[in-house]
Amino acid sequence: MPNMRIISAVILLICVATACAERDKPAVDFPQIKDRGELVAITSYSPFSYFVYRGQVMGYEYELLQLFEDYLGLPVRIKLAADFDEMIDMLEKGEGDLIAYGLTVTSARRERLAFTEPFNMTRQVLVQRKPDNWRQMMLHQIEQQLIRNPVELAGETISVRRGSAYVERLHNLSREIGAEIHIREAPEGMITEDLIHQVANYEIDYTVADENIAGISAAYYQDLDVSTAVSLPQQTAWAVRPGSGMLLDTLNTWLFEMQNHADYYVIYNKYYENRRAFRSRYSSEFFPIGGGQISRYDSLLQEEAPKIGWDWRLLAALMFRESRFDPSARSWAGAVGLMQLMPRTAEEFGAGDPYDPEQNIAAGVRFIEWLENYWKPHIENEQERRNFVMASYNVGHGHVQDARRLAEAHGEDPDRWHGHVEEYMLKKSNPEYYNREEVRFGYAAGIEPVTYVKTIKSLFEHYQLFFD
Repeated sequence: MPNMRIISAVILLICVATACAERDKPAVDFPQIKDRGELVAITSYSPFSYFVYRGQVMGYEYELLQLFEDYLGLPVRIKLAADFDEMIDMLEKGEGDLIAYGLTVTSARRERLAFTEPFNMTRQVLVQRKPDNWRQMMLHQIEQQLIRNPVELAGETISVRRGSAYVERLHNLSREIGAEIHIREAPEGMITEDLIHQVANYEIDYTVADENIAGISAAYYQDLDVSTAVSLPQQTAWAVRPGSGMLLDTLNTWLFEMQNHADYYVIYNKYYENRRAFRSRYSSEFFPIGGGQISRYDSLLQEEAPKIGWDWRLLAALMFRESRFDPSARSWAGAVGLMQLMPRTAEEFGAGDPYDPEQNIAAGVRFIEWLENYWKPHIENEQERRNFVMASYNVGHGHVQDARRLAEAHGEDPDRWHGHVEEYMLKKSNPEYYNREEVRFGYAAGIEPVTYVKTIKSLFEHYQLFFD
């Protein structure tokens, strides 16, 4: 029989050693992030913070992250978490550098996180249904049937987002009123807006939400009441690991500058004050809260993309970049339709009517297939080849070959786009380069294909997060 004291001692030593190893791991702060070449932001899907609508990436946190990216001069990559607990867990494991989400600042969270200066102030409010016949009632009659005093929540069940500050607040409120409030944490991945939807549809009786979210949601669900506060005003902020002091200082410096600039408030108003825009998005078939589509052409893209071995979401990203899903789009150069084909190209690849979505998409895919076949003997790596195909779709394969020849002449890899050929694509607008003997197709506004490839790849990454 093993000696249990010895085993216990060994286990204790292992635990201590593991804890020390975790403690002694080198901190990842702003210098390490710069060396890595990108900042990783953790956020969560929300119809206010981060979502895709009609193919366009949107959201309060998303737009602020774009401004922070410009401020840093460093790419920001987004990772999605299902709920607040997962956000914090991912941050502590080093899977991201900051939580870019409106976290309520609480004493319990301060023990694990280093918060930025506050972004906003808000209160937690009760979301409840008005009486069924409230439109035929006097105001005082409606008030009599609504919960206005938190004491009336005794014995009630309130469903809230898992891991949220609402859970902690309701536990405190339960102690304050001296009676039990039954707190039900929603399943993983269910967000506050989902719970508001459930209250409106009689699936649950109550939830709790931040006042700004509840207020604009009630503009869509007019049968809801969101006027009963269950907390004092609280700060919301982003957060980093406690050891990331330089990153926190950088964030706070940027935030101070932003809060003295009109753009900061324009972005806030766009998502939390513009009720008409929210109602329009929320009722749309393209709003992702109901598993919406990227575009009305998703089924056509899903049918055509496999013919060229592309992910349909990559094809959707290219089409959004070309026409923003407008089948009647026409460019200054005469390119038409969803895939923005020149009339001669459209005819050559089978689109008798280039304004017809089905014909235009099919012809665009056949043109991409032609470009894939053109580049296959030159670029062996499939992922790299896609970059050259996309650049050629924008500017023509002749100009891209010029950039390859320039890259090779200057000791760069002609088979790699990022950091190699794209750099000489940019130089094709400079006479010092477009007049060289390697160049056969002359001047090109190289910034256009370079931006084109980056935009499509970025859109594709976002689409992958939201759409199967």
